[in-house]
Amino acid sequence: STQSTWGFIGCGHRMALLSAFLRRPALAAARSFATRAYHVEDHTYDALVIGAGGAGLRATIGLAEKGFRTACLTKLFPTRSHTVAAQGGINAALGNMGEDDWRWHAYDTIKGSDWLGDQDAIHFMCKEAPATVYELDSYGVPFSRTPSGQIYQRAFGGQSLKYGKGGQAFRCCAAADRTGHALLHSLYGASLKHDAKFFVEYFVLDLIMNEGACVGVTALCMEDGTLHRFRAANTVIATGGYGRAYFSATSAHTCTGDGNAMVSRAGLPLQDLEFVQFHPTGIYGAGCLITEGARGEGGILRNSNGERFMERHAPTAKDLASRDVVSRAMTIEIREGRGVGPEKDHIYLHLDHLPKALLDKRLPGISESAHIFAGVDVTKQPIPVLPTVHYNMGGIPTNYYGQALKKEGNDTEVIVPGLYAAGEAGCASVHGANRLGANSLLDIVVFGRACANRIAEIAKPGAPQPELKADAGEESIARLDKARFNKGPKSTAEVRLALQKVMQSNAAVFRTQETLAEGVTKLDAVYSLVKDIQVTDKSMIWNSDLIERLELDNLLDNALITMAGAEARKESRGAHAREDFPKRDDEKWMKHTLGYVSDGKVRLDYRAVHSSTLDQSEFPSVPPAARVY
Repeated sequence: STQSTWGFIGCGHRMALLSAFLRRPALAAARSFATRAYHVEDHTYDALVIGAGGAGLRATIGLAEKGFRTACLTKLFPTRSHTVAAQGGINAALGNMGEDDWRWHAYDTIKGSDWLGDQDAIHFMCKEAPATVYELDSYGVPFSRTPSGQIYQRAFGGQSLKYGKGGQAFRCCAAADRTGHALLHSLYGASLKHDAKFFVEYFVLDLIMNEGACVGVTALCMEDGTLHRFRAANTVIATGGYGRAYFSATSAHTCTGDGNAMVSRAGLPLQDLEFVQFHPTGIYGAGCLITEGARGEGGILRNSNGERFMERHAPTAKDLASRDVVSRAMTIEIREGRGVGPEKDHIYLHLDHLPKALLDKRLPGISESAHIFAGVDVTKQPIPVLPTVHYNMGGIPTNYYGQALKKEGNDTEVIVPGLYAAGEAGCASVHGANRLGANSLLDIVVFGRACANRIAEIAKPGAPQPELKADAGEESIARLDKARFNKGPKSTAEVRLALQKVMQSNAAVFRTQETLAEGVTKLDAVYSLVKDIQVTDKSMIWNSDLIERLELDNLLDNALITMAGAEARKESRGAHAREDFPKRDDEKWMKHTLGYVSDGKVRLDYRAVHSSTLDQSEFPSVPPAARVY
């Protein structure tokens, strides 16, 4: 790697970088202007992976295995990534608990997506699922076992047999109720076998683009405050979702949509951000997740009358209907006065009828979380729950190889050279308008591996790369400097809270033209407050105030596109439920939203859904139908 200093000239609130990449002290060129110099270190790799959750680690493993000099940059220690919070399991048609078929899994995923999922990508993912789980088993993931020693599989929402006609499927491979934790630690252990370099606690600022291709990233090392340029011919974005744009979310506070925002700032689109999943069972008041596996093991939702109300809303699947269906049913029960508690504003999840031995074996983490965050003994009392923001179906548009896509003219399938995305940051789109439970852990591993495989197909380890332009990354450093030294009466926390309250109120489980239009206006007002934010800590070393300020930029870009896309979509589909447009409109709206944002202004465009599978003889396309459970 090489080291250099960038001269940075300041004058009032307007900051400008020197147009040349200086190799002499900045003061020599600054003359009479106030100057701040930033030390920058350059690195060169064959491939970069941004994020070290399940998708990022699987991409890192795949690239290193194939001989690529690989760097994984992560703002967290890898085992602190949000994959660790996944509980219920990972779907695969192994057939350990009875007959199953990956085609039935694919059908359920297409239906769950409310026909907004791309059927070629769904075909690819579900067919790959069994091999993916066995690979994880070989990495050492400690799956729960049946008495015969096979991987244990539990029931999960929206999963059926024989194309929805054969009853409940037991397809979700589980490691008790800590599957994400087990998977993440096993993947990190597997990644350490290979010669990949981890840059831990590096906050990636922006992509470096050159003539439409991604050629690297800029990053801040939080530990020592140094700035870095990473040059690479291939970059995989695996930075997770942006759940923290909402006030109540199961997401970690680090889920701020950083990769999405990097892509957006590069002038590229984000896809289907209006589809935000509310998990039916977040602990009331805390937002902490109670896995769908609790209902898969026999848990029941009841209202204030003690009624198992899901029998009315989803007569066949009942409590194991798709997540958007259950969340809407709970919200309706509360609205109609059948909520529980003093304010009648939540619902009870009953596990107290299940044997203690089963709870101890299959749901130990849930039992503990309920005790800590709700103060209940699940063997004797119900858990108070409420639908809580959990997952972003949208993200960076990709094909099923993980290659990022953009639209040029009428061509919506233009590949962005050097750029890939996987996991919650990516949008292949296997989840469409609503993700099925336990398809996310599958998504991250399948498409993390797909990115590595595709790079190996079209690139060679050690291939020469052009030098970065002298001024590459200047805008990124200018943005950091402006955030660091801006003066104003507002704090990051104030503006972030205002953002979260608007999203929680105006882009909720049920939406109307009035609430969404109001949300667009209110977000514009929140965006206008950014210019008034002052970071109190001006240092560069472990400056959490500055990092949160930069994360707020990322949250805002995601939120603006989410609200605008939701306001524009005049239908109900999956997680996007419009009370004023209660029906799905396939004629006008069976299409993906593409959202662009620049200086707080959103522009929307659209691209077609892939309604054909990879091989009609192997798995015929599933035509749109009424979505009932």
